[in-house]
Amino acid sequence: MQIFQIDAFTDRLFQGNPAAVIPLGAWLPDEQLQRIAAENNLSETAFFVPRSEGGFDLRWCTPTVEVDLCGHATLATTHVLYTQLGYAAPQIVFHTRSGKLITRRIAENRYELDFPADRLQADPPPPELLEAIGAIPTEVYAGREDWMLVFDRQEQIEALLPDFRLMAQIPSRGVIATAPGREVDFVSRCFFPQSGIDEDPVTGSAHTTMTPYWARRLDKALLTAAQLSTRGGRLECELRGDRVFLRGDCVTYLKGEVSC
Repeated sequence: MQIFQIDAFTDRLFQGNPAAVIPLGAWLPDEQLQRIAAENNLSETAFFVPRSEGGFDLRWCTPTVEVDLCGHATLATTHVLYTQLGYAAPQIVFHTRSGKLITRRIAENRYELDFPADRLQADPPPPELLEAIGAIPTEVYAGREDWMLVFDRQEQIEALLPDFRLMAQIPSRGVIATAPGREVDFVSRCFFPQSGIDEDPVTGSAHTTMTPYWARRLDKALLTAAQLSTRGGRLECELRGDRVFLRGDCVTYLKGEVSC
């Protein structure tokens, strides 16, 4: 099997979020997919299979679990199809556990994701959530899969030192911490110890949760965002009705073969 490793949401190697992408002719057993993802030991490995009627089935696995939605690995898969596998149509249709997702190439190594917007509820957080994050947010919301904590300043996001062992016990996919940015509209850090990833470098799916909030708060549909992980990454986010359009760059790091 071919394997590609792509740095997503960046235009420079060794930044953004690395994802493995593996094209398949037919699905392997679920256990084998998960073992490959564990061997890759990246935040996500994307597997895709072409459909006879057009488009592709797409799945994502962390080192420990399969997930319902992943932005950076979808961006990376789009990059592989256009730059490595000769795909030439103006858009790609992926069929996933989160429904139909559409991606487009908008420049040589820049792509757009068309994802469903999340809906937020102002729910009281479980006590262990605030203890695990180690800081007091000004607002707390429950999203589709994650808790979102809103802070007043970028410096608070930079200073967070979560207790990942405690956070892993919270019944959710993960925790998003966000605040207004100094150079962009909003910044974030994203923590997913429940899925085997203490801190994700850049999380496309989390921006489907943050974009509707910041679009309403800042009264603008087109937003710039930065994720403040060690690797870092930049995104452009646009809210259109119940859809979030995410735009970002990709860089190819590795091309190889998997033997199993």
